[in-house]
Amino acid sequence: MSRAPGTAPLEQLQQRLGHRWVQAALLERALTHRSHGADHNERLEFLGDSVLSTAISRLLYSRYGDSAEGDLTRVRAHLVREDSLHRLALELDLPSLVRLSEGEAKGGGAQRPSILADALEALIGAVFIDAGYEAAAGVVQRLFGPLIDSTDLARWSKDAKTELQEWLQGRRLPVPAYRIVATRGQAHAQTFEVECAVAALSLTERGEGRSRRVAEQEAARRLLDQLKAQDGPGGPLPS
Repeated sequence: MSRAPGTAPLEQLQQRLGHRWVQAALLERALTHRSHGADHNERLEFLGDSVLSTAISRLLYSRYGDSAEGDLTRVRAHLVREDSLHRLALELDLPSLVRLSEGEAKGGGAQRPSILADALEALIGAVFIDAGYEAAAGVVQRLFGPLIDSTDLARWSKDAKTELQEWLQGRRLPVPAYRIVATRGQAHAQTFEVECAVAALSLTERGEGRSRRVAEQEAARRLLDQLKAQDGPGGPLPS
C-alpha cells in the first residue's frame, strides 16, 4: 500500500483550506481511497457532497438574490460538477496526498478526476464533522468564492446539452451523438464516462459523472467550450 502523506504536506493543505483539524484522523480518512483499506473516505464524501451543495446554495442566494431558482440551480450544478472539483483538487495538490492501493496508484488513480473530486468532497465532510457547518461553509467559500465571483450567470442559463444542440442547429449542423465509453466502480457507486461527438466537425470530448446524465452534461460542456474557443478570435467555424 502507498505511504500516508507526510506531516508537512498535510500542514500545507490545512493552511490552504483555512482549517486545522482537531481530529487528525478525519483528515487522514478524507484522503484515503477505498482501495487503500477499510477506513476510507466514501462516507465523508457522501456527507461532504450535501454540505457543499448547501453552502454553494447559500452563497449563490446571497450573490444572485434576484435570479430565478432555475438559473441558480444550473449555476450550482456547474460549480459542483466533477470538472470544477477536479480543478480545485489539483490546486490543492491532492494527487500527492490521496492514499491509494499500490495497484490503483500504478494505474494512475492519483490523477483520476473522480477520485480527486471525491477526496475534495470528503475533506469538506471531514471539516463538518470536526468543527460544524459554519467551519465547512467557510472552507467552501474560500475555495469557491473566486469561481462564483467570475461566474457569468447568463452563460449557465441553459444546461450544456441544450445549449450545445442549439449552438449546432444555429449553424445547420447535426445534433451531437452520445455514447458510454466506460463504467467504473461497483453498482451502488458507479462512475460513467461518456463521449460526445459532432461527426460533421470531427470533434469529440469526454465527461465523467456519477450518472449517465451527469457525464453527458459534462462532455457536452467541454465540447461546447471547445467550439466557442474555435468560434472566437481564430475565426468562426463553418456554418
